Amino acid sequence: MDQSQLIKDFLQEELFVFDKYLQESIKNKNPLLSEMISYVFSTNGKRLRPTLVLMTAKACGNITPETYHGAVTIELLHTATLVHDDVIDRSDLRRGRRSMNAVYDNTRAVLVGDYLLSTALAESVKTKNLEIVKIIAELGQNLASGELAQYSLASEVIIDEDAYFEVIDKKTASLIRASLAIGAITGGAEKELISQFTRIGTILGICFQIKDDIFDYFKVDVGKPTGKDIREGKITLPLIYALKNAPESDSSSMLDILNLREYSEENIETLLEFTKKYHGIDEANKKIDILLEEAEQIISAFKYDNEVKMYMKTFLSYLRNRTN
Repeated sequence: MDQSQLIKDFLQEELFVFDKYLQESIKNKNPLLSEMISYVFSTNGKRLRPTLVLMTAKACGNITPETYHGAVTIELLHTATLVHDDVIDRSDLRRGRRSMNAVYDNTRAVLVGDYLLSTALAESVKTKNLEIVKIIAELGQNLASGELAQYSLASEVIIDEDAYFEVIDKKTASLIRASLAIGAITGGAEKELISQFTRIGTILGICFQIKDDIFDYFKVDVGKPTGKDIREGKITLPLIYALKNAPESDSSSMLDILNLREYSEENIETLLEFTKKYHGIDEANKKIDILLEEAEQIISAFKYDNEVKMYMKTFLSYLRNRTN
């Protein structure tokens, strides 16, 4: 059985309850708004982040109503960023179907994203925990500054490993880090345990994004065409590593393509093959393995229920092996 399905089966009852909380949070009396929000949520997605909130709270002792409100907060905020990202990237597709902005136009998409952000903040208040409200406020700041930093890197064709990790820490890892922190807080964890789960969240988020970036080099069904990142000027970890590994004569010709933004189909294919030839993908996968090993060591040292430990390690395996 698929590893992600194993985890969903383990949390089947809790995810069902979560969905009821989510549907309640997005209820409103505006027919057009309801129609657009229904469109956004009709794909259902992976429910990755709320799953992590629930699993962490369960590991720490107890899933409470505040846990569900925290999980809904994260899912609403995540969904809002996807809606806004599609507007920023001028994307017509999201998970293999037309994006919100393609169906309803950019103005309506931005407003729906804003509505979901406001609803997320309202849900965070229902956790009755100021620390969680603070996490959500800081998360919003990180997501926005991460998007701005990524835009700058792309527009200036900056190839820098540290800058890459700073962007993905703010854009992807911050959401997953917040998911585990909220799960731990609402599950009743002590400060030290919350800190450990927060570190695991950072690791999971970074690994999730590196894996996503690796997918861009292969023709697999991940809801975006191969080479999309390069076309948008996004220099991700596999290409950064390949440029480091390659002889200067080869890397300089690749840099010429990037600096001149000559993203023809032929040049995109050349960059993809260059990245594979000089082991950029292999090294990116090694980075994932190193980080996940750290997360596994933290989990192994926990004193809580062995069954939950097993499922958390299953989640690490899912991240390592996922194909979409």
